[in-house]
Amino acid sequence: MRPTFRRFSRLPILAAVLGLAFLAGNALAIEPDMVVKAKLEAKGTPYTIDEDGDFQIVVRMDDERTQLVWVRSVVEETNYQRVREIWSPAFQSRVDSFPPSVANRLLEDSHRRKLGGWVKQGNVAVYVVKIDADASADVLDEAIDSAASVADELEQDLTGEDNF
Repeated sequence: MRPTFRRFSRLPILAAVLGLAFLAGNALAIEPDMVVKAKLEAKGTPYTIDEDGDFQIVVRMDDERTQLVWVRSVVEETNYQRVREIWSPAFQSRVDSFPPSVANRLLEDSHRRKLGGWVKQGNVAVYVVKIDADASADVLDEAIDSAASVADELEQDLTGEDNF
């Protein structure tokens, strides 16, 4: 049985304070996806909406730790599939590249995961779970919990801090 994480709201300015420039990147400012909004509300998940129209969620991991998660409003499409991404940052390098030990660890960790994998966005390692854009509220909820859990575990192990 998977753990249940508590969620609570935090000001959208948090992303700017933490210097998460990778979130602004090449993202287009869009309207929030009302389907995602309905699914989050059905599960009782508090959220804020950032300037890109993405849903920002703060997942409380335990009494002392939280983890940021974004559910993207943008849906990527192939010829036959529509995919939504759920992001959770875990590690920020002081330079543009990751130390080899961190990069290798991310690759090895991605290989053993069944849901999601690590990506590099600027100088930040982000755990990304990709699900069907029309997935149920339960599947979205599981993806949010998974992204938060995996990212928080890596952040705690690599830095011992709770920056994200």
